[in-house]
Amino acid sequence: MLDVLRNRAYRKLFSAQVIALVGTGLLTVALGLLAFDLAGSDAGLVLGTALTIKMLAYVGVAPVVSAITGRIARKKVLIGADVTRAAVALSLPFVGEIWQIYVLIFVLQAASATFTPTFQAVIPEVLPDEGQYTRALSLSRLAYDLEALVSPALAAALLTVMSYHNLFVGTFVGFVGSALLVLATSFPSRAPVAAAPFLDRLTRGARIFWRVRELRSLLFLNLVVATSTAMVIVNTVVLVQGRLERPQTDVAILLAAYGGGSMLVALCLPKVLDRSPDRTVMLTGAAILPVGLVAVAVITAMDAGTPQWIALIGAWAVLGAATALVSTPSSRLLRRA
Repeated sequence: MLDVLRNRAYRKLFSAQVIALVGTGLLTVALGLLAFDLAGSDAGLVLGTALTIKMLAYVGVAPVVSAITGRIARKKVLIGADVTRAAVALSLPFVGEIWQIYVLIFVLQAASATFTPTFQAVIPEVLPDEGQYTRALSLSRLAYDLEALVSPALAAALLTVMSYHNLFVGTFVGFVGSALLVLATSFPSRAPVAAAPFLDRLTRGARIFWRVRELRSLLFLNLVVATSTAMVIVNTVVLVQGRLERPQTDVAILLAAYGGGSMLVALCLPKVLDRSPDRTVMLTGAAILPVGLVAVAVITAMDAGTPQWIALIGAWAVLGAATALVSTPSSRLLRRA
């Protein structure tokens, strides 16, 4: 898997992704604690609204930005998105009202909706061989899992010596580091983009998804993944601090369990996908997720104590593993389309 890092351009881009995601992981923990400070037991509602804003930004902004920036150098697009995200991270410690969280989250996610598809479009150009691309996908999955594993563990350690407000500074550093690594990367040249009407460029992605049967199925699989992901993001801090009345560091521990399950699967997937069809792997993950959500409901009804906490950690790890089974092969389907 690590042999793809011999490619200098991909190595720098992967490092940029890792650094930015470590910062994003710190942001996830700090944002949950900030919401709990401002809204108390209604923190789940605040985070749920923030998650809705995030999805609206991705759905509404990403196609528009892709259409607008299609003829702009991708390096400039990536650096601009990182600079914007860094500015938002530096503003979050000064938030005193819930509506301010919503505004800043929209700006942050609009920038991420610009960065992520542009970044993903560069990788297959840097690594045109499908075998190498598959391994790069697994590495990228591992990088995303840092947001839910290494970053929360780091956050748990930092929270023992500082206020959660200082975690936003770590997020700022992560985005600035990502921008510097992108700046130092040599991007492959690409053919000029043919001129097309704005509306055509805006709707092209949606039309491709609807035309290709495999991609239509992927939409429904992503809905299954979204249900479990939303539950984890919205309810982790509420369960740990509200229902279970455990310390702030346990929020990070539970998120780390989710990332650990996903990371374990990502490490094994390249060999699994060499032997098993993408469809089988993805449907297996999609079947596990609803079972895992039912298990969470059962566990939260148990008497509070160590057995309940251990079971909850295990359930979060299973949800993370099942999510990776669906999410990682999905990029291979997109590339083929």
